[in-house]
Amino acid sequence: MPHPLAADLERLAQQVAIAHGLTAVGVEFLTHRIPMTVQVLVRRADGADVSLDDCAAFSGPLGEAIEAAQLLDAAYVLEVSSPGIGEELQTDREFSSFRGFPVEVIRRDARGSERPQEGLLLERDATAVQLNVRGRIVRIPREEAVRVRLISPRDGP
Repeated sequence: MPHPLAADLERLAQQVAIAHGLTAVGVEFLTHRIPMTVQVLVRRADGADVSLDDCAAFSGPLGEAIEAAQLLDAAYVLEVSSPGIGEELQTDREFSSFRGFPVEVIRRDARGSERPQEGLLLERDATAVQLNVRGRIVRIPREEAVRVRLISPRDGP
């Protein structure tokens, strides 16, 4: 269950991020820690890698904005970082970087049924995600590709 202030904090982080050439892509509250930790994940708006300097430059103004908005009344630690490359591929850069890697595409047909399709990622273009499935090229229309995620290579034939 998301923290009740997550949406408000994400909106605030997004406003502050724009001024720093960043995009806030996620906010998470780790309430099991003492003090609570607030993690804010950012990406650079230009698609370049997020550096430690980017995170540090954003952290101060974000902390000031949180304090000014009086969103949090308990002690907290603010962590700003890049989401890095996750299991799920989303950006064009990630699709390009992981060409040839094993992926699972979750497909949704016109009836709303979902089913997985595994293969080696060839590419994603404006119309389709292309996989190599046992030497055969399979084109999955982008509107059917709900999620594409990296998977572990299978052992054996």
